[in-house]
Amino acid sequence: MLIDSHTHFYDELLLPDAEDAIGRALEAGVVKMVQADVDNHEREAMWAIGKAHEGVLFQMLGLYPGSVDQGWREEMDALEKWKGHPVVAVGEIGLDYHEGKQFAAEQKEVFRLQLEMAAKMDLPVNIHLRDAWEDFFSIISDCRHLGLRGCLHCFSGSIEIFERVSRMGDWMVGIGGVVTFKNASLAETVRQIPLERIMLETDAPYLAPVPHRGQRNESAYLPLVAQKIAEIKGISFEQVAEVTSHNSEQFYNI
Repeated sequence: MLIDSHTHFYDELLLPDAEDAIGRALEAGVVKMVQADVDNHEREAMWAIGKAHEGVLFQMLGLYPGSVDQGWREEMDALEKWKGHPVVAVGEIGLDYHEGKQFAAEQKEVFRLQLEMAAKMDLPVNIHLRDAWEDFFSIISDCRHLGLRGCLHCFSGSIEIFERVSRMGDWMVGIGGVVTFKNASLAETVRQIPLERIMLETDAPYLAPVPHRGQRNESAYLPLVAQKIAEIKGISFEQVAEVTSHNSEQFYNI
């Protein structure tokens, strides 16, 4: 049994084939999949497919940092009507300066507001970060009183980064297809991170693992990530599957 802790069946690259993709995932032993929210433009589609597969698909609620611009207040207001729906996390939220810092101030404000929202809803947070580590640490440090549990989605940091965030509370990392890439420094970091702190993910339809790199990703490829982690750590595939699935079940309460 495997759990995909971060995927997007509603994405335009997956949605036309979503039903078959879910079937392929189940055949591959991926029995639960958690969909990360992005913004109000795709939220309706996310919930529709999630509702059609209750008990298999689970939903997060949140505003993705790449969707934060001058209209962020309207996007935050749009979250309100969905709070009554079954939600397993607030995500994917965070900071992303990869394309520039034009809306850095807005991203930081939205991030803080959603951390507070997660605390009020008693939910964990799923974090997206690109080129923004120091601002992330500053905000998380300020918000330690909220007692949040979090996962660093698509983790690509060093062991020092992992140890630093671990000192700030109950944190997990999401590991996906990048760990299978040739010469990826992430492999050595994963070797040092305790398995009890790792959740498997695909981020489908993005970041497909080898040998599908460069193609559309899907949850059915998750066993390739599990197998690579088993090789890195010198343990069995079954142990990776058991521990990481338990981690995801506990983290999301699914």
